[in-house]
Amino acid sequence: MRDEPLEEYVKIVTKPLKSKNPIVIEGFPGIGLVGNIASQHLIEELGMHYIGSIDSKYFPPIAVLFNGLINMPVRIYEDSEMIVIISDIPIHPTASYDISKALMDWTQSINAREVVSLAGIATMTGERRVFGGATNPEMLERIKDMVEVFQVGTISGISGSIMTECFLRKVPAISLLGETHSPNPDPRAAAEVIKVINKLYDLDINTQKLVTQAEQIELELQKLAEQVRTTEAAPPAIPRKEFPMYG
Repeated sequence: MRDEPLEEYVKIVTKPLKSKNPIVIEGFPGIGLVGNIASQHLIEELGMHYIGSIDSKYFPPIAVLFNGLINMPVRIYEDSEMIVIISDIPIHPTASYDISKALMDWTQSINAREVVSLAGIATMTGERRVFGGATNPEMLERIKDMVEVFQVGTISGISGSIMTECFLRKVPAISLLGETHSPNPDPRAAAEVIKVINKLYDLDINTQKLVTQAEQIELELQKLAEQVRTTEAAPPAIPRKEFPMYG
């Protein structure tokens, strides 16, 4: 058990917010990087502004660079009535409890209207569905016609911790899980999640860029697979014969 207050372990620092009752969307790295990719796309397409960051003793000792400039690994962006929290680092399971508690303390302090958690879910079907869950019947009713309702299962990692914390505090929250069949980055799954967000909040965010990214990733993976097949099919290297030296 920690002796220091939570604020000593997790610090959230932001500029004054313009939003009065914002929607808070979070996307942390996980399966297929679905939450991370979708959140980054939202930030770029909506032209959101950087307003702050989350820092913690639990985070690995790294510096994140973008175009040569140092940036915080977990950042907060705002636009109109929406706030997006994005992370470039995975959150260790042992830190998820404290991180989610601090995040929800802050979310309630800004009078957030609701929370949307974005993540991935691994399946073997090859389909492109978005599974959804909610913290109360009203929120589930809002999304039931837009998603495949996640009937039974678990949400792991920081996304699961955040949803549990929302439930305990009676904060309206939705979990959107993009279906992926690979541990590799999956922009197509992120695109499907964005489509649900478009319907949910009456937005018109273009997902073509994500589809293009997916095609590039698929092409690179195809090249890599071909290289592996070629290497495996090649005859074994013949050891070079060494000739004795005579003086």
